Amino acid sequence: MGSLISKVKICLSAWYPVRARVLLLGLDHSGKTTTLYQLKLKEKVATISTVGFNVETLDPINGVSFTVWDVSLNAETWPFYKHYFANTQGMMFVVDCKDGERHRDAKQLLHMVLGETDMEGVPFIILANKQDLQNTKQPSDLAMELEPDKWTGNAWEIFGCSAISGDGLQEALSTLSVMIKKRGITMS
Repeated sequence: MGSLISKVKICLSAWYPVRARVLLLGLDHSGKTTTLYQLKLKEKVATISTVGFNVETLDPINGVSFTVWDVSLNAETWPFYKHYFANTQGMMFVVDCKDGERHRDAKQLLHMVLGETDMEGVPFIILANKQDLQNTKQPSDLAMELEPDKWTGNAWEIFGCSAISGDGLQEALSTLSVMIKKRGITMS
């Protein structure tokens, strides 16, 4: 019965977009806020380090309307941010591919987030950001380093992108919308 309802919701999403709550996470200075506003405004905007969070609703892609929470996570505030994970249907995890020294920290954060009960089964994409710069880590190499395949209950994909130019972002969000619809979410 649940399968039938999910299929009907997917068909209806052509006329009535499904609303999905999506977290936009990553280390500081990875390009999260630049990514959010590139997706929202289709242009580069000047940003400063996020304190707390930014929330924007994006135009529907493949019948999914995204409410994106750009959340600043750090060790001191970690206990409070666990509340953001509830009712999450998808996640975008941004990594600065130019800053190889912090990839271990990015991996630790990714695994901490995916280890939360509320994140079980939540599909996610990894945005291998700053591909417009020279000598950046390629997405396939970053995937080997971050080891997202250890989370077998979560569908995931990795995309090279540039938050500054927007290259790769629409393709990544389109894939995330398909992953979210495949998992099935409630209409709101």
